Amino acid sequence: MVLSMSLVVQKYGGTSVGTVDRIKDIAGRIAAVTRDNHRIVVVVSAMNHETDRLMMLAHEISAQPDARELDLLLSSGERTTIALVAMMLKELGVKAQSFTGRQVGIFTNSAHTKARIERVVADRITAALEHKFVPIVAGFQGINEQSDVTTLGRGGSDLTAIALAASLHADRCEIYTDVDGVYTADPRIVPTAKRLDCISYEEMLEMASLGAKVLQDRAVVFAANHQVRIVVKSSFANGSGTKVIKEHKGMERNAVSGVTYDRNQAKVTLVGVPDTPGIAARIFDPVAQANIIVDMIIQNIGQDAMTDVSFTVTKDDVSRAIEVMNCVAQEIHAKRVEVTRDIAKVSLVGVGMRAHSGVAAKMFVVMANEGINIMMISTSEIKISCVIEEKYVETAVELLHREFELDKAVR
Repeated sequence: MVLSMSLVVQKYGGTSVGTVDRIKDIAGRIAAVTRDNHRIVVVVSAMNHETDRLMMLAHEISAQPDARELDLLLSSGERTTIALVAMMLKELGVKAQSFTGRQVGIFTNSAHTKARIERVVADRITAALEHKFVPIVAGFQGINEQSDVTTLGRGGSDLTAIALAASLHADRCEIYTDVDGVYTADPRIVPTAKRLDCISYEEMLEMASLGAKVLQDRAVVFAANHQVRIVVKSSFANGSGTKVIKEHKGMERNAVSGVTYDRNQAKVTLVGVPDTPGIAARIFDPVAQANIIVDMIIQNIGQDAMTDVSFTVTKDDVSRAIEVMNCVAQEIHAKRVEVTRDIAKVSLVGVGMRAHSGVAAKMFVVMANEGINIMMISTSEIKISCVIEEKYVETAVELLHREFELDKAVR
């Protein structure tokens, strides 16, 4: 249903609601928006580190917690936050109602801990807005067709906010976090990193999937597919933030827009794989069935009808990946499974790469001059990623940021 008045969806992350004082601060911000005669829907995450605390509790009970029960446990963090935010708004004289994913009608598939949204009903949100309530929605969660609670994976509150913005035809979706926008690099590593005024959906997707923590990558895909206008802002300071928009020609001025890194990587290698047709399908189909997302894949040149196959997964998935690969190794008569955990991925991102040559070569020269070995390489039209030893991450990011002069030109 298209609403006649201006409608804004705001999402507040864990640091934004990390304490009672911070909840009071964002409640004041929300109240100010309602005074400006905007309709507003608020999506919140669990309080800072609460999801980690709940995960630790689960692992004290079981080394491999049941996924269905884990989802029910983890969803309690957001339920706490929505109630506290709604209470605070009522103290300020603002009509507010809290809603869980089930109450909103966020329906997902049954892939527990990594569920995907299939449809959003949102009738109760529309009704609340019509009665001049501010809906406070629990991010990160939904329900499947059996009414079991599901969660949307790390950063899932971003996806909740953008899915609601699309369903309600909101004017924009504001993502509030602990930084004031999207930067050319992590300012904690590169003090000269600059905030971008705007970035394309495509660039934002690459940066999110390659380690930038500002937005969940699946949320960016959803926003691009539904043309949801996003603004990334800080909940601790005023500012214009970074707009995530559709690509335009002006974005091709610079070859590279940002440098990202991801320490949450592990490499799994299947050693001594028979080099026969169809072997890749026999390796990776069980991985897909286990809902494990694979990033980079490399196959060595075969010798004596044998080869090695390596791929990267997140460290969260590595234990399950090893389990699956041990079974696969037995079935295909591979020699053994090896795991390398102390790796990281460093990436360059920029739509300008389409119009500039030599970006990859320059990146490789920078690494070589510093004596950094590149284990794996992955490229697309607008990104280049290298897997390196984790201990070299900060050095590589700083050198690449300087080499591509990202501290000078900001669009």
